[in-house]
This record gives sequence, structure tokens and C-alpha cells, in this order.
Amino acid sequence: MSERAAPFYCPYCGDEDLRPSEEGHGAWECHGCNRAFQVKYLGLLTRGFRSNDAEGEAI
Repeated sequence: MSERAAPFYCPYCGDEDLRPSEEGHGAWECHGCNRAFQVKYLGLLTRGFRSNDAEGEAI
């Protein structure tokens, strides 16, 4: 299994100077704007995946 993906830029200022925070799993610190934020996976959407979408058909 691969490692978790990391954010590429700060959602507040757009700076790329991000570092993992000691606050817990998924927590990041932006050294550009001095903010901390957390990225959390919530789960799959209830509507799910439809096979028609994969074939490129218009709905």
C-alpha cells in the first residue's frame, strides 16, 4: 500500500512551504502564512460510481 498523499499548497494563501504538524495525523503547518490546517478523508459518496460515467457516455 502506498503512503498518504500530501497537500501541494496551503488552502489559505497558496504557498508551497508546508510541513507536517505535530498536532496529529493529517495536520499541516504553512510557513508562508503561519496557519495550521488538517486534511481528513471522509469516505465515499453515497451516489457511488456508475459504469456509464466510465465509458464517457452523456447522461
